[in-house]
Amino acid sequence: MTHKVWFQTAVAIILTLVIIRLFIEVQGVFSPLFVVAETIFLPLLLGGALFYLTRPILRFLQKKKVPKWAAILLIFAFMGLLIWLFYVLLAPIVSEQANSLASNFPEIIESTEDYGQYLLNQREHLPDSVREQINSVTGQFTDWAANIGSWLLTFLTSLLSGVLALVLVPFFLVYILIDHEKFAPFVAHFFSGERKTWIRKTLHDIDETLKSYIVGQLFVSLIVGTMLLIGYLIIGLDYAFLLALIGVATNVIPFLGPYIAVIPAMIIALFQDPIMAVYVAIIMLVAQQIEGNLITPNIMGNALNVHPLTVITLILAAGNIAGIWGIILAVPFYAVVKTVITNFYSKRKEIEETATREV
Repeated sequence: MTHKVWFQTAVAIILTLVIIRLFIEVQGVFSPLFVVAETIFLPLLLGGALFYLTRPILRFLQKKKVPKWAAILLIFAFMGLLIWLFYVLLAPIVSEQANSLASNFPEIIESTEDYGQYLLNQREHLPDSVREQINSVTGQFTDWAANIGSWLLTFLTSLLSGVLALVLVPFFLVYILIDHEKFAPFVAHFFSGERKTWIRKTLHDIDETLKSYIVGQLFVSLIVGTMLLIGYLIIGLDYAFLLALIGVATNVIPFLGPYIAVIPAMIIALFQDPIMAVYVAIIMLVAQQIEGNLITPNIMGNALNVHPLTVITLILAAGNIAGIWGIILAVPFYAVVKTVITNFYSKRKEIEETATREV
């Protein structure tokens, strides 16, 4: 019985739960480790994302016989140039639109409240059953909006508290670019034989999964933001550039990102001209269809192969557990775990087939 898959799986689950329980009981002992982890989390995360974006450049330069140290210096010079171009060309536009939005924000809030109050007043003319359904939906929307607000507040607080820690990002990036090829051999040298081969393959697959997700998601976000900007400029929406940047940022959140991005655009459109809200909805729908059916499949391919329903479940669960960071990291974490499990079962199947042939 001990060789049965279901028995081994059950034992693994029980041991995992026991370890988690013991960890919770003695978590005070590990509080210094939590402090260190919280300090390096954001710079390590950003450094890792930048690593996957810049590694193709590093490999290209090394193929051209450029020394690694010189290639890394060129990469940092290129990133500095991009930051300078953003500061010179785009920062003034963003600053102007942000200041204009801030000055008009009280009026926008007042108009939004008027719209909401008007819609609530119309409930009195509806049947009781319909009114109850609207009250239920309104309560659910209020709870959802409160959760979104708390997530955003937590995210902004984390960003503000981590401003000084961002100084560590270049250092993490430098050392990752220098030593990333040593990680897999370092882990694999603790094993031997077929296990060593399996570890190397699994680490390679995890690397490819993370690369596909991070690079693909960022490129998709930029393309979606560009489409939104073009659409907003065509219809003459106020704060078009600022709203497109919000679309780029929120599109990092899988599936729900575009729907979150459309909320401020719809509010500003209603304030500017009610018919403009219809145009914004059409632009978002078109951008979402192009992104879902053309851009994402061609850029990210089927590397992740995660069902949309799974994505929604992961995001909702991770959001309740870990807030905004849970939402952002849920899908790549799931993809990594799925990669490890897939490799494990592939290896197990290979062993069973080999044993069957020997018999």
